[in-house]
Amino acid sequence: MDEDWERALAVVAHPDDVEYGAASAVARWTSQGKSVRYLLVTRGEAGIDGMDPALVGPLREAEQQEAAAMVGVEQVDLLGHPDGQVEYGLGLRRDIAAAIRGFRPEVLVSLNYRLEARSGINMADHRAVGMAVLDAVRDAGNRWVFPGLAEGGLEPWSGVRMALFAASPYPTHAVDVAEHLEAGLSSLRCHRQYLAGLSEELDPEGFLRDEAARAGAQAGMEAAVSFEVVFF
Repeated sequence: MDEDWERALAVVAHPDDVEYGAASAVARWTSQGKSVRYLLVTRGEAGIDGMDPALVGPLREAEQQEAAAMVGVEQVDLLGHPDGQVEYGLGLRRDIAAAIRGFRPEVLVSLNYRLEARSGINMADHRAVGMAVLDAVRDAGNRWVFPGLAEGGLEPWSGVRMALFAASPYPTHAVDVAEHLEAGLSSLRCHRQYLAGLSEELDPEGFLRDEAARAGAQAGMEAAVSFEVVFF
């Protein structure tokens, strides 16, 4: 993975999305002095069965802020689209393009945008956000797409070099996280209420350790995070 860059914007659908795969890589990058920000499309308010979404949204937002700090991310922004009902379209593209223009990253990080996942069918919110990320790169660089952004002071930015998609069934690159896996796990643990609501059969930490070992074995490393990389 090329790490000759300074700024990355992680754009995901829900709180905990970065932690399920990419947070250990984020910890590596911030330890190198790179600046990473998070942009969450929803507040994850539909993510805990049996709890009122009006209560869950603020709770998960606070957990995400804590989780981000664990891996050196100081700024987390939320767009407020409805959890579980994210729609690919002009509104989502515009919101992501605005964030790209505002932060001017060289790298975007997101989750699998494909229909298929490593097991089963990929979640609709993830697909919508991933596709919007790909299209917003071009939107961010074109003055005449969403002209109101430039009128509002967000000048076009064509400096995005690549988008990295974690949890893809078609990984192309890997990041060595042997020294940063524990930071990624600590970040995941911050989602206490969300994790408490999962099935007792699930073992999130075990899943991440197994995934890191699997990706590492494929890349000749002790532990790795794999990404499907799209270059621009």
